[in-house]
Amino acid sequence: MPQDDRLAAQLDPATTVLLTVECQQGVVGAHGALPELAAEARSSGALDRIAALVAAAHARGVQVVHAVAERRSDGRGANTNARLFRAAGRLPVQQLTGSPAVSVAEPIEVAEEDLVVRRLHGLSPIAGTDLDPLLRNLGCRSLVVTGVSSNVAIPNTVFDAVNLGYTAVVPSDAIAGVPASYTPEVIRNSLALVATITTTEDVLARWQA
Repeated sequence: MPQDDRLAAQLDPATTVLLTVECQQGVVGAHGALPELAAEARSSGALDRIAALVAAAHARGVQVVHAVAERRSDGRGANTNARLFRAAGRLPVQQLTGSPAVSVAEPIEVAEEDLVVRRLHGLSPIAGTDLDPLLRNLGCRSLVVTGVSSNVAIPNTVFDAVNLGYTAVVPSDAIAGVPASYTPEVIRNSLALVATITTTEDVLARWQA
């Protein structure tokens, strides 16, 4: 099958879900816990492109799911088995359940038909959450992965999706990490081995046709 036809099939609205990963106020917002990552997500245009993909998905009838990371105020159930988790617990902005930090960040719009999957543990929005059964009940075969960060959560999401039998599609300009130079490296050396790498423009062209 020609590459263009393959991508069109992978983006079939009936069997595709668009996933935003940790695009929440406390992560990519103006006053979030990770200002360097937030600045990169915004200055690179990734956050605006994610918003455009979400808007196109809403218009085309593609299911949108927002994956949010949060923690309880008492920390119960949260990981402490890696330096990343321990550092997160000391940040001035905490991703506390019910707080503004865990709401989806502008300019991304959350529609009534969107699903929001929240997790209290781990590095991936798929492992140990409701996301996999929800995707199967939705008839999902292709998962379009967007968001942050290309350092940790995005690779975890892609690998978990592929291990579970989904086709992962990654718009390379709709993910972000730090430093900026790391994102193309992880795409080229890791994600491209297991996922379909495309661009926001190509996805929009198919959903807006």
